[in-house]
Amino acid sequence: MAEEQCVFCKIIAGEIPSTTVYEDDDFKAILDVNPAARGHVIIVPKKHAANIYELEDEEAAKVFPIAKKIATAIKKTYGCDGINILQNNGEAAGQTVFHLHVHVVPRYYGDDVNIMWKSGETPDPNEVAEEIKKNI
Repeated sequence: MAEEQCVFCKIIAGEIPSTTVYEDDDFKAILDVNPAARGHVIIVPKKHAANIYELEDEEAAKVFPIAKKIATAIKKTYGCDGINILQNNGEAAGQTVFHLHVHVVPRYYGDDVNIMWKSGETPDPNEVAEEIKKNI
């Protein structure tokens, strides 16, 4: 089901032009119009889901094989040193378009793409694991 004001729904419907690198019945993968690096691709489910919490399990199971296929093609095409596969959920996590999408970003030693965080410590790993397990 498409959302009327969603930019990715409009892209999928053909209302907004995009450059497609992969498409099947459930997903469309397009070049990012504001890429972090040459070859930056976004994988978008054709059925609207605002985030990972709304994505159906069947669609979630299909995303990573597509990401692998695209990452492999990007590596072969550009010979990059690495690939980031990213997916943000919620504004606090950096999501700006509220239609689930997965970024596949080629990376090179010395590039200026900044996808890093300061590592911390888990004070009691067993306690944290038990807290999470209660909600799975």
